[in-house]
Amino acid sequence: MTDTTKQDRVLIFDTTLRDGEQSPGATMTHAEKLEIAGLLDEMGVDIIEAGFPIASEGDFKAVSEIAMNSKNSVICGLARASFADIDRCMEAVKHAAQPRIHTFIGTSPLHRAIPNLNMDEMAERIHETVTHARNLCDNVQWSPMDATRTEEDYLCRVVEIAIKAGATTINIPDTVGYTAPRESAALIRMLLNRVPGADEVIFSTHCHNDLGMATANSLAAVDAGARQVECTINGLGERAGNTALEEVVMALKVRNDIMPYRTDIDTTKIMNISRRVATVSGFAVQFNKAVVGKNAFAHESGIHQDGMLKNAETFEIMRPQDVGLAGTSLPLGKHSGRAALRAKMGDLGFDLADNQLKDVFVRFKELADRKKEVYDDDLVALMRAGDDPENDRIQVKRLRVVCGTEGPQTAELTLMIDGAEASTEATGDGPVDAAFNAVKALFPHGARLQLYQVHAVTEGTDAQATVSVRMEEDGRIVTGQSADTDTVVASVRAYVHALNRLLVRREKSAPGEDRREVSYTDPS
Repeated sequence: MTDTTKQDRVLIFDTTLRDGEQSPGATMTHAEKLEIAGLLDEMGVDIIEAGFPIASEGDFKAVSEIAMNSKNSVICGLARASFADIDRCMEAVKHAAQPRIHTFIGTSPLHRAIPNLNMDEMAERIHETVTHARNLCDNVQWSPMDATRTEEDYLCRVVEIAIKAGATTINIPDTVGYTAPRESAALIRMLLNRVPGADEVIFSTHCHNDLGMATANSLAAVDAGARQVECTINGLGERAGNTALEEVVMALKVRNDIMPYRTDIDTTKIMNISRRVATVSGFAVQFNKAVVGKNAFAHESGIHQDGMLKNAETFEIMRPQDVGLAGTSLPLGKHSGRAALRAKMGDLGFDLADNQLKDVFVRFKELADRKKEVYDDDLVALMRAGDDPENDRIQVKRLRVVCGTEGPQTAELTLMIDGAEASTEATGDGPVDAAFNAVKALFPHGARLQLYQVHAVTEGTDAQATVSVRMEEDGRIVTGQSADTDTVVASVRAYVHALNRLLVRREKSAPGEDRREVSYTDPS
């Protein structure tokens, strides 16, 4: 067995809460950001980019509280190349035991044209802002946004300026997912060879997945000398997403023979945090997603199943247990007790307090009465639908739908709205549309439905349906989720869940908060 303690260490920089959360519709609540940050900290992530403090009061508060609660990770905030951004960032991260300021500016010809700066003016801006950041914090990261489309000579020049100004980490972003592995490696090697002082700082890689090569580009950069990888859980991020943390970490673990680098990530926590990020973001993990997809360890082919029974290594290059999956998926039933449920939930990565267990057990029994067997994925779905409805202003009390080949379809719905019961009947193009129309009739609103998505949790006609609903109102984007063996019931509950989250945003959001109003270009 390889002794990984003597290998080069690769730092894992997680930006799920910043770059990942920028994905349209993936906005998280304050409590959810704190929860995910805690899971990342426990998992062994070296640096957590907790947010963009100047973007909104909500982002500032989240970064500040994450910084206060961090136990092991460096807590980083993002700032554009302006004194105001950098000051606000430091104000937020100063509470961390290990704070970091991450400042950036777009250096490619396309990005230089936006603030209308020539090469010399931009170089001066970089010198001034990185110097300012270093005067505030000993740990400063600098990024030339769109580095992979920046002229090599100019990239070398500005990287040298940033190093001399005090940057301790130089991040090389492939902002639009344009590069390829060979280019990614060559760029890192070129900078290490040409830039004075490059051997005294850490080089980082930040890749987007527009051409499906983010993980490959990141690993190529590591092979060339980068010692920090910027990534997100499930590859969450704008457009096609970012480098997936789980893919990089498991690639380095499984193929340590050809990539002799180590991370300090506890890989057994991967599946739990993957599921939680999928839940709070509303972005379901595709079934065939590497490492964390539902089918990542599934084998249906007869040849594959035969091989697996004889020797698991014939068709599995890593064990399910390595990423936190139980080795088997034994179902529970209506006769299963609290102890069995708690043990199973523990195997799935959910450490339930007594009051949580009581709530989940009630919903488990209700589900078990409707399903012969309750599988692992059913239990995960129960947790996804585990938001406390007692504190919601809108609650679903009763629903009855009439559907069939002859329309229009009808929904009879009763809601509790601010403690008062209200009922109506509505029609629509199908039972879900009719039910949603009934909700609108009882609680009028101007939110626009952006996404309606249904996934079967398990196989069979009695499978639970997990429904995700994304809604937008005045720039605020919220996601609601629910699960039930009745798809229409799950749909209405998810719709109402989204509405409740929207009401919270209305009441608590400061002007501009969570609306992505801050530009990533020149702030001046």
